[in-house]
Amino acid sequence: MKREEIVARNLRLSAARHSVTPRQKARQAMLHSLARMPVAPTTEDVQQRILLIRPDHLGDALLTLPAITALREAFPEAELLALASPQAASVFASLPELDAVQTMDFPGISRSPQQQRLAPWLQALRTARQLRDLRCSAALILRPDHWWGALVTWLAGIPQRIGFELTETTPFLTQAVPLRHEHALLRNLRLVTAPGGQAANACVELCFPLTAADRDAAAVILCKNGVSPDEPYLFIHPGTGAALKHWEEARWARVADELSIAPGAQVLFSGSTAERSLVKRITAQMQQPATSLAGKTSIAELAACYENALLVLGPDSGPLHLAAAVGAPTVSLYGPADPAEFGPWGPAERHITLASNIGCRPCRVLDWGADEVAWHPCLHDISVSQVVAAAQALCAAAPQSSLPVK
Repeated sequence: MKREEIVARNLRLSAARHSVTPRQKARQAMLHSLARMPVAPTTEDVQQRILLIRPDHLGDALLTLPAITALREAFPEAELLALASPQAASVFASLPELDAVQTMDFPGISRSPQQQRLAPWLQALRTARQLRDLRCSAALILRPDHWWGALVTWLAGIPQRIGFELTETTPFLTQAVPLRHEHALLRNLRLVTAPGGQAANACVELCFPLTAADRDAAAVILCKNGVSPDEPYLFIHPGTGAALKHWEEARWARVADELSIAPGAQVLFSGSTAERSLVKRITAQMQQPATSLAGKTSIAELAACYENALLVLGPDSGPLHLAAAVGAPTVSLYGPADPAEFGPWGPAERHITLASNIGCRPCRVLDWGADEVAWHPCLHDISVSQVVAAAQALCAAAPQSSLPVK
């Protein structure tokens, strides 16, 4: 099939994927009917206590950090609580702006096995009862399409409920913020500043808080894995949460080999415990030596390792946002997602995003089921030479003190 035929095919299929299914229509009707039922509000002893609901993963949590800072500045005396996924909680736990973080596996978001059909509704009732006891004054639902979070805050009787204006969430909100095509960081910031009418600041910085203990632990990990303090190194993080966002393993091996020679930095691989086998397969195809830290670091330790790296390379994933949040330059590969919404935050000259020019991207479909990967070439259009050239350009722009002496 010719390329233009692939584009036409994928545009047609993605439009169908994004259309409302009969099951979704039924759920929308149910949610709208529920929203018309009376629910007792929490009116007695309501505290100045604001609840943030962040049900998604590492990258989404990181792009929420400036919003949390802005919320604390706007409400210095309020108690700020977060109800977050385990991945988001690992980021939020170190934030001084938050007073407490509670972890939850959210239905429809968690990567655990699929639950029974009634399980999300029963979990909503249980969670609402628990939230009612907190007597929160307001709740912010940070994921745009998170109807479950909006439903729970309504069931809990929280007086002020703020989220994005979508069909399934709006019935449960007291303030629905219009959803725009913008970077997720600015979208989060616009949501938390909506009650006071403040404008989101496009010049805002993204910073992950590192402690001296984090940096000391990272130094120990690097030393144990053969990286000396004065030796330049770079990271490749090849894993990502969706199979369709993976680049070929052999290509990562070639990129790592070429970057081992020029600029001559030591190549390290990062990854979760589950990604150890992926990294092992890549390093087995390399001609040059490389070191794997997959499964050997916490989020904070990985951030501290990234902090002094020449650069971090990888597909669209949370660790690339983590690298940007500690000031490391990045080269990221984007397929179905839109880097204008989800690219690493920071100056374009320090964060290079590579993507295909194929006409059907960004389709925003992360799971095509049994459809052949060959029909979706957007990520695989990106060549080894493009990635190497982008990485070498960032290395050439790095301070000379961080480059190896020849």
